[in-house]
Formats: sequence, C-alpha cells, structure tokens
Amino acid sequence: MNLLMKNIFLPLALMVSISISSFAQMTKAEEKEWAHKIKSLTPASYKQLVEDKSALENQVNNLKQENDVLKAQVSDLNSKLKEAQASQEAKKVTSSGTTVPANEMAAKGVVYKVQIGAFKNKDLSKYFNNNKNFSGEVDADGTKKYTLGAFPSYWEADNFKKYLREMGVSDAWVVAYKDGKRIELKDALEGTL
Repeated sequence: MNLLMKNIFLPLALMVSISISSFAQMTKAEEKEWAHKIKSLTPASYKQLVEDKSALENQVNNLKQENDVLKAQVSDLNSKLKEAQASQEAKKVTSSGTTVPANEMAAKGVVYKVQIGAFKNKDLSKYFNNNKNFSGEVDADGTKKYTLGAFPSYWEADNFKKYLREMGVSDAWVVAYKDGKRIELKDALEGTL
C-alpha cells in the first residue's frame, strides 16, 4: 500500500475498530488483524489520525453550537407567530353587540366589504385566522354575517361583488364600515360623495 492509502485507510480503520470494539468483543482473528494494522502505523500516520480526530471533534462542537443558535431562532419565531395569531384571534365587541376581528378595528375611515351570507346556524369564525380579508360579525339576534375584502371605494367593492355573483355567490352585496363599526351603506356613500 502506498502512503496515501495508509493515511486514508488507517484512520478510518482505527475509527471503525474503536467503535466496533465499544459495541462488541472482537474475535481472536479480528484482534490479530488489528494488532498487525497497529504495528504498521508510523508515527506520522498516528499523528495524522490524532489531528484528524481533533479536527472532527471541533467540527462536531461547531455544528452543535450552530444547532443551538438555530433552535433559539426557531423558538423565537414560534413565539412571534403565536403572538401574531393571538392578536389576530382577539375580537372586539361593539356597542351593538357585534364582534369584529381585531385586525379590522385598526381600519380608520370608511371601508367597503362584500357580504356573502348571513346565517343563524353556521359558524365560520374559525376561518378568520386563515385570511385577513374574510371576517364576520354577530347581530344581537345571533345572526352571523360574513364578509370578504376591504375596499377603500364603493366601486371597487361593487366590482368584487359582481365577480362573486358571476362565480355563483348570488347573495353577495356591498356593506360599509366606519372606523371598524358597521354603518348604513347610504350613510357611507353620502359621506364620501
């Protein structure tokens, strides 16, 4: 074997032998074979084995540190995600007894939305978290009204309503909100014209 093969084979063989010996007893033939390999080790190749082992241990330690940093970053991102989800789930009850998701309460001024339905027995509020443009409210009598979109002008909301009707949502119509509170559409239009 040339020197290069010894430098590659012997460190690997030594590492394998150490790991094997820690798991199981060697047979007499294996002991003899490894004793012969150890005798053929030169001081230079042994030094190289020790240096390689040290370098590999340093790599393992560096990777462990990187792993710890990444775990901390993931934990931080998870906590930020939970905070964002909690704030999105928070709802504000208005004086009329309606509830509006908190992200809509931040809207100032008049906003137009397209109501797609009003139901007594259907509760779709669990889907509010999946899309900030899907929201709803509950009337004093328990009727749940669901809306899509948030448009700054009536005409944009009206175009969206027409598109939804073409798609088969025949009950879609435009509704208005001012500072997060539902108002009559005519009041909103009079105030903006």
